[in-house]
Amino acid sequence: MTTFTFTVIGIWLLALTAWLLVSKSVRSADMDRLKGRLIGKQQKKAKGANQEEAALFTVEEPSKGKIVLGILERYKLNEKLKQLLEQAGLKWNSGRFIHSCMAFFIAAYVLMYLLLPDQARPLAIFIAIFAGFLPLVYVLRLRSKRIRAFEEIFPDSLEFISRSMRAGHAFSVSLEMIHREFQEPLAGEFRRTFEEHNLGLPLDVALQSLSKRVPLLDVHFFVSAVLLQKRTGGNLAEILDKLAYIIRERFKLRGRIRAISAHGKLTGIALSCIPIGVAILMFFTNPDYVKFFFLDETGNMMLGIAVFLQITGYLIMKKIVTIEV
Repeated sequence: MTTFTFTVIGIWLLALTAWLLVSKSVRSADMDRLKGRLIGKQQKKAKGANQEEAALFTVEEPSKGKIVLGILERYKLNEKLKQLLEQAGLKWNSGRFIHSCMAFFIAAYVLMYLLLPDQARPLAIFIAIFAGFLPLVYVLRLRSKRIRAFEEIFPDSLEFISRSMRAGHAFSVSLEMIHREFQEPLAGEFRRTFEEHNLGLPLDVALQSLSKRVPLLDVHFFVSAVLLQKRTGGNLAEILDKLAYIIRERFKLRGRIRAISAHGKLTGIALSCIPIGVAILMFFTNPDYVKFFFLDETGNMMLGIAVFLQITGYLIMKKIVTIEV
């Protein structure tokens, strides 16, 4: 079994390396030059100018990750994964993300299989599965951090747009000014919205794209208010001021709720960590007692049920203390 496992892993690594080398060598110079012009990497040489062409659009290289992209397209996961990576602010493509998960899985499995004793080697597959999800956890954490940073300065941007419109600027010009006055990630998102509109995309479509890239309820309110004012008329500056005030009041209420529910969250974490701590202590004080859960078939079932119930209990406690505002 061990020889077969390492043989399969070795064949997969060799095939992946050969595929990367071949796909890189078959690219022609003309294709590279054309791709550089499309994504803005080709520099102008006429009249001695040394300026860089503007990027028209970005494309994923079709020669990379054909098998992975085909599987994702079959199960309609490619667009969702691309949207997730975009919301996290990463320049990865779907194939690179899936390959990272596979690399973490294989590396963790091989490492745990070599380090763990013979009796505990079946746990290597579970540890490898957990390691395979680490890139996803990293992307989700970046996404959450980026959205939180956007949400913190979003009310200030609404008031800035309101003041700009009262000063006589058009709404689209106010979007452009946000890029110069605010920091990332809000500046980049609004700059992209302005550029899409400036290049010919209708304003409603550009704003709806913004609401998809930033899945916040406040952004949906903002987009709905702008589109409604565009169709029916009204004082958009006053609407944006009131929306900024409501968002700030929601922040205050959310802070109070977090302060009240902090005790419940700490209790849930403590109750969830106590069984893990007891298991670790028993492993050092009475290892024969703990081996029953790993070597005996009935012990394996009991361990699996205990882990499932522990995770279920933690999720229930987390749901109780989580209050959406």
